[in-house]
Amino acid sequence: MIVSELHLMTPELSLLGFALVVILLDLFIKQKKVLAGVSIAGLIVSAGFTLAMWGAPTIDIFYAMLAVDRFALFFKFLLLAAAGLIILASQDYVSKFERFQGEYYALVLISAVGMMLLTAAADLISIYVALELSGISLYVLASFLKDQKSTEAGLKYLLLGAVASAVLLYGMALVFGLTGKTCLLCIADVVETMPIAGLLDNPALLLGIILLAAGFGFKIACVPFQMWVPDVYEGAPTPITAYLSVASKAAGFAVIVRVFFVALGAPSWLSIDWGILFAILSAITMTLGNVVAIVQTNIKRMLGYSSIAQAGYLMVGLATVGVAVGADALGRSGLLFFLMSYAVTNLGAFIAVIAISNKIDSDLIGDYTGMGKRAPLLAVALTLCLVSLIGLPPTAGLIAKIYIFNAAVHHGLLWLVIVAVINSCISAYYYLRVVKVMWLGAPVSEEKVPSSWALRASLSLCCLGVLLLGVIPGSFVGMAEAAVRIFGS
Repeated sequence: MIVSELHLMTPELSLLGFALVVILLDLFIKQKKVLAGVSIAGLIVSAGFTLAMWGAPTIDIFYAMLAVDRFALFFKFLLLAAAGLIILASQDYVSKFERFQGEYYALVLISAVGMMLLTAAADLISIYVALELSGISLYVLASFLKDQKSTEAGLKYLLLGAVASAVLLYGMALVFGLTGKTCLLCIADVVETMPIAGLLDNPALLLGIILLAAGFGFKIACVPFQMWVPDVYEGAPTPITAYLSVASKAAGFAVIVRVFFVALGAPSWLSIDWGILFAILSAITMTLGNVVAIVQTNIKRMLGYSSIAQAGYLMVGLATVGVAVGADALGRSGLLFFLMSYAVTNLGAFIAVIAISNKIDSDLIGDYTGMGKRAPLLAVALTLCLVSLIGLPPTAGLIAKIYIFNAAVHHGLLWLVIVAVINSCISAYYYLRVVKVMWLGAPVSEEKVPSSWALRASLSLCCLGVLLLGVIPGSFVGMAEAAVRIFGS
């Protein structure tokens, strides 16, 4: 019975309920900081329900539309943590849209609900509905500042997102038309029994698979679907830029792993083919992202191209999942650990940018000159996060890259790892350029850079995560491995 399964959706339903409470409270209270507190409370309650379900057996609900398993629960934790850190960091930013704080917090919560559903979706229909629920909220949030750059960012994100959704839907239609199924496990049963000749005689099915990869490619910002990133990252409110770079990307990789591994993981030659496809896209994506980031003078655009490059590194894990043909969980767990590390690192970098840019009213890297003297703690935090993005010790970035590259080498992708290592060396140039400007440049002013306790708390949590994942990664690796066991090993 569907009603009896509702308790398995308590993380999403409770968060949606708190989003509605935020909207209603906004009508009656003048102290808008209460709304942030209610939003954080909603995220904590949702996380509590998620934690209570961690040890439960894997089950499909709502006629196999959604899966309740550790893989989905892992990503729900990650998304809830990202949303919580963004809301805390937004306390120094919401003055820019003071009249619309209720809508801002509610949209962040609703987008988190959509992405949580996306990570649990086990049917093409539920995947598309969840994707649109999160996407529409993010389109609005990107244009929330209502100035020229923000409006342009929202419009570009909306138009290109609509095109990507259409491509994805067309791919889903082709897969459904040729298999007669929308359930991922059912699609897997049909595809697995088809002989090689049968699949090769169905170019429409192969086109459908390519279109699925293209549609999801927009979500994770890989080449050639990355064109929206720099403008949207620059124009959107900085907290939303951080949210897009982490939460949206994590949800995108989660749904790609579920769709391609569950529905298209067999026969083995098909899995190897899409693994090689992702390997090629990975090499191109990381190279383009790093090379173009070198010439950027705006720190948000630089981190935007950095985000594209990081998607390339993450796709090394996707390629490994494909070419491993389900042999072991090393590639899948490496991908999840990398996402954890990337989340705390990138959020930390953007939160530091929020504090500094709010004070100097500029996102230009040149205006960060001497920030080590004006705001030493913020500069230390930003330096730590940039060093982690390069992949240097003792940070999370180093362990994440070792983990994911090790899996790739084990499965015959040494050439891709060599490309990734070269790109990591390239990235050191533009990351360390920011560090050099902050610590070696002469400050244009002696005025300190103030920040709220909420922003400092969120930044401290991110930096703590960067160090913990880098120094004692064992328990976090265990979580990632537990999350992917549901796919078999």
